Amino acid sequence: MGQERAYWLAWSQISGVGPVLLQRLQQHFGTLAAAWEATPAQLGKVEGFGFQTLQKVVQQRSRLQPEQFLVQHQEQNPNFWTPADADYPRLLLEIPSPPPIVYYRGEVDLQENLGQKQLVGIVGTRQPSEYGIRWTRQISTALAKNGFTVVSGLAEGIDTESHAATMKAGGRTIAVLGTGVDVVYPSKNRELYKQILTAGLVVSEYRAKTPPDRTHFPRRNRIIAGLSRAVLVMEAPIKSGALITASYANDFGRDVYVLPGRLDDYPSQGCLKLLSQGAAPILKELDELLKMLGAIPQLDSVEASPSLQQQLALPTLSPELQRVIDAIASESLPFDFIIQQTGMSAGEVSSALLQLELMGLVSQLPGMRYQRCL
Repeated sequence: MGQERAYWLAWSQISGVGPVLLQRLQQHFGTLAAAWEATPAQLGKVEGFGFQTLQKVVQQRSRLQPEQFLVQHQEQNPNFWTPADADYPRLLLEIPSPPPIVYYRGEVDLQENLGQKQLVGIVGTRQPSEYGIRWTRQISTALAKNGFTVVSGLAEGIDTESHAATMKAGGRTIAVLGTGVDVVYPSKNRELYKQILTAGLVVSEYRAKTPPDRTHFPRRNRIIAGLSRAVLVMEAPIKSGALITASYANDFGRDVYVLPGRLDDYPSQGCLKLLSQGAAPILKELDELLKMLGAIPQLDSVEASPSLQQQLALPTLSPELQRVIDAIASESLPFDFIIQQTGMSAGEVSSALLQLELMGLVSQLPGMRYQRCL
């Protein structure tokens, strides 16, 4: 794994080879170390490696020694994870384009990385109304007091309010940046940034000293959605970046909740659009939201006894159905993760889940998530 870490880093430096191509390389060759030694002809068999990309690989690979580069890179960037590391955030491995490098600063909580602690994203406009600010503070406080970690982007407006309210309530927060983890943007959030380092984590896919760039922030939004079990959109105009985060959340099988607003309020137009597309509304009674997010213990979430687990593994199930139900724990799992766990095709998993639902062994939850019926 140590060697593979160096190759994740090295491949991430090759222009034209992004997260999706890296996934394909690993699947095709088994390891990125093996892919590094592959000939252009062998690389050309991987989908997405056209002539121009192959040229870049040949030119840039010859100038890079992975093990040596890893040592040099760590001098400026001491803290980062790659998918080869056991501590790499597990939820990010579920998405189609996991960042090959995740840089971090602050206090690491391994329960968050392992997916054993609920992370909820809160996003919205940089120019919120008093209504949006009030509800962002109230919801962030409730989440913090119920043990959730709040994820946002350190931007002005809703992001700032969510981070600040979470820490004020004694909770943890994660800021996902579109800069290097040592660059504060906007600069007015410098004090907030320092507080987050003591009460949470700052992460980015960009190396140290990377300045803000308009192309970085939409990509940053996929990490906010990927880290989060659910995304809450507080206030968002039609062209808000928060809608990009919500779109990623839908693609990743995450639940999306929206703060409703008035029909003639500009900051709420994007939220109303999301509601019309099937997002769940955040209602005044926050207990219902907390219950949906899993903060209030439910009887059916109690760990099943071994005898009951054995009863669920019915001998009459076909091998395909057994493989799918074995992949589903008492905690709900997204559709894409079940595919990953079983190694089956999307069509096979979909058919198996439907049969298991009809048999009363599995139930479907919002956001294409599935759970055993214990």
